[in-house]
Amino acid sequence: MRLAVLGVGLIGGSIGLAARRRLDAEVTGFDPDPATLDRALEAEALDRSAASATEASSGAELIFCAAPVGALPGLAREALAAAGPDAVVTDVGSVKREIVAELDADERFIGGHPLAGAETSGVENARADLFEGARWYLTPTARSGGLQYDRLQRAIADIGARPQAIDADTHDRLMATVSHLPHVLANVLVAQAAREVAGEDAVLPEVGPSLRDTARVAGANPAIWTDIFAANSEAVADSIDAVVERLQDAAGRLRAGDRARVAEWHAAAGEDRRRLLEADLAGGPLHELRLRVPNQPGIVAELALALGRAGVNIEDMALSPTADLRFGAISVWVAGPEQAERAAERIRELGHAVSVVDSEG
Repeated sequence: MRLAVLGVGLIGGSIGLAARRRLDAEVTGFDPDPATLDRALEAEALDRSAASATEASSGAELIFCAAPVGALPGLAREALAAAGPDAVVTDVGSVKREIVAELDADERFIGGHPLAGAETSGVENARADLFEGARWYLTPTARSGGLQYDRLQRAIADIGARPQAIDADTHDRLMATVSHLPHVLANVLVAQAAREVAGEDAVLPEVGPSLRDTARVAGANPAIWTDIFAANSEAVADSIDAVVERLQDAAGRLRAGDRARVAEWHAAAGEDRRRLLEADLAGGPLHELRLRVPNQPGIVAELALALGRAGVNIEDMALSPTADLRFGAISVWVAGPEQAERAAERIRELGHAVSVVDSEG
């Protein structure tokens, strides 16, 4: 496989390392900073470097755009212009609505977002195992090519990640709460703490682990996060409004001095945390679901998105078009009997006959 990485920092470099080691891919990279390209070659994240995104993308089967959010649409357009008709172009940005809306007309583009990162940045900190077990969201649309989606999700699974389809609007609302809002809250918290010690006679407090843990991401990479906040401003602002309401409720409980209501609120938070942490731990033997569908644009995206909305994660997928290309056989593997049952029900609701086969994997 020939693969291109456009933007070779921590994420792009880790994609290159993983692809070379686990996909046996030939990886070409481009970065606007020549020194970064040199470090990427030294780190063996690339087989070779290119002088432009166009050069890197030419002849590549799979192209990852790994730049700051604001630069991604332009970079992806350049990649699409240079890529072949069967190539797939994706990105790794944490905001999807804008780029998907701009590039949706091209079936070769499928938005993506790996939930992976590290405390350190730069290609020198790239790791081949960075995506091991990590959720990797994909945002196909009705125009997305089925073969392109299959190739992309398979490559992502093969480097150790867990691909899951989600529509762009849902993705951005979700990320506003679980990813972007924590940065807002950390910024506000450190500003509040700094205000408390602003006076000349103030005694600097001992900073405990609660503050350190909660404020860890405060002020992180202003250039990158300014882009993210701007691109997802409405969803983040809505999440802030919702948190303000919850904070006001908490303040009301505390001021009322009702210990029972405070205890109830605190215990509920612990239960919510437990459920969130355990949400991705459920699994079990793989079950294969087999179905036959008409070979038409968007059918694979429709299936993947429908299962994603039903809370079903596709662990693997295989497509087998018939000789006349009028129909295609699809096999989908999901973990555990509950997900298999839910997937089969959702597939039938879409109007497709489906059979379920146990398949230990």
